[in-house]
Amino acid sequence: MTIKLHCFGESGHSYKAALALELSGLDWEPVKVDFFGGQGRTPEFRNDLNIMGEAPVMIDGDVRLTQSGVIQDYVSEKSGKFGGRDAAERREILRWVLWDNHKLSSQAGMTRFLMNFLPREKRPQEVIDFNLGRLKATYAVLDAHLAGRDWIVGDAITNADLTCCGYLYYPEPFGFDRADWPNIDAWLTRLSEQPGWKAPYDLMPGSPADRA
Repeated sequence: MTIKLHCFGESGHSYKAALALELSGLDWEPVKVDFFGGQGRTPEFRNDLNIMGEAPVMIDGDVRLTQSGVIQDYVSEKSGKFGGRDAAERREILRWVLWDNHKLSSQAGMTRFLMNFLPREKRPQEVIDFNLGRLKATYAVLDAHLAGRDWIVGDAITNADLTCCGYLYYPEPFGFDRADWPNIDAWLTRLSEQPGWKAPYDLMPGSPADRA
């Protein structure tokens, strides 16, 4: 049975789940969520897919999961990939998933939205500047950790890599320039060289160009 991932191209959290599915080799397909058209706020979406009103939502037969980290964990359970080699690696992966969700993706996603997807006259510049400062400190943590190593945890790709990269391939400005962070840049290159890798707008339906 084909796994369905309800997602949209602009969503870095969706990208984390989609990339894990794509690289795992599992049979899956994306289903577009019209986020910018308000689909996530409709009673149908909240009642039938996700009461939280968020994407991604993964459906595999009778299994329905939300939150990208949970979906990635399920992909690991089903495919045997990206979950670490032992209990110590699994805990370390979880540590980076939680760090990313609190310090990297949440901040990057909100800042990218404020800087690119709100009308210019509604963009709160003081908030954006504050977030950019927080993000700079976060990039520094990740860049330092990646010094002298290929992957975030262990010696192979894990969900730690697949979660922390969630927003870093997007072309829109949000305070991240790969050239400023050589270890992150090299890591993103290694990840993009893996068989099956695709950029967000190539992997999932929906992009800013659709609304231009």
